[in-house]
Amino acid sequence: MEQKNNIKIEELNPTFLFTWKGRRDMDEDSYHSHDEHLEIAFVLSGAGKYRIEEEIYEVREGDLLILNPGVKHQALLSEDSEIPTTEFFVGFSDIQLQDYPYNFLPVPDGGHIIHTAGDFKQKLSRICSAMEVENTVCREGRYFMLKSYLMQMILLIIREQCETISTVGSYAFESVNKKYVVERIVNYFEDHYSEKISLDQIAENMYLSPFYISKIFKSEIGDTPIRHLINIRLDKAKTLLESGNNSSIQEIATMVGYDDAYHFSKLFKKRYGISPSQARKKAML
Repeated sequence: MEQKNNIKIEELNPTFLFTWKGRRDMDEDSYHSHDEHLEIAFVLSGAGKYRIEEEIYEVREGDLLILNPGVKHQALLSEDSEIPTTEFFVGFSDIQLQDYPYNFLPVPDGGHIIHTAGDFKQKLSRICSAMEVENTVCREGRYFMLKSYLMQMILLIIREQCETISTVGSYAFESVNKKYVVERIVNYFEDHYSEKISLDQIAENMYLSPFYISKIFKSEIGDTPIRHLINIRLDKAKTLLESGNNSSIQEIATMVGYDDAYHFSKLFKKRYGISPSQARKKAML
């Protein structure tokens, strides 16, 4: 077992899914999130923008984006940059760091972007290059080589951030009544589920770390804050659909906090086994 400050690694056996390298010559088609896997995006060159959880971030060479499940994001062009970004993506799943949600890779201060430099940046660049070559040649054992590079990348990210993350953990969080904090968040979700909700903003307003909130929420509720919010929204949508509400599926999606009707329908079907339109028809029988 490896232990370093506030992050404990007892077992690391991720499932490697894909890599992609490309030059960003247009805005990404959709503002989306992933339910089942994580993505790491490393900016190899150029500059651009990302829309993440309704915030616009400037990105440049050396920036590392950690896109955990449920985090909505969209890559955008920057009008001010003469050189669009060239990015290297890695998709993977099945990681469990102690005291963190499943399939979650922490970032200091609950953010989404790590600005790399020096040796850390060079090591990440070398790993990306090695993965690109391995992905191209398709030799025997390709998957396991790519997985080994992925594990190196994850460990580098954790090692680099340990000292910063441990600083966040130095606050006197134990003095806060955990049950009270979780109840406040749940009540907020119930009252504001139709609005844009950011865990980072909630954490800032409560003067707590997003990591700490996620940890105690999981211990009290048995689920992550984002997953609990999704369940609240889907339950509200199901009630609307079964009540005879004549609004369109897009309108129902908007009522419960989703701009994208397709994304809403996908989440709904995953939870209930039927589409929103099928749920409406079933209630009318």
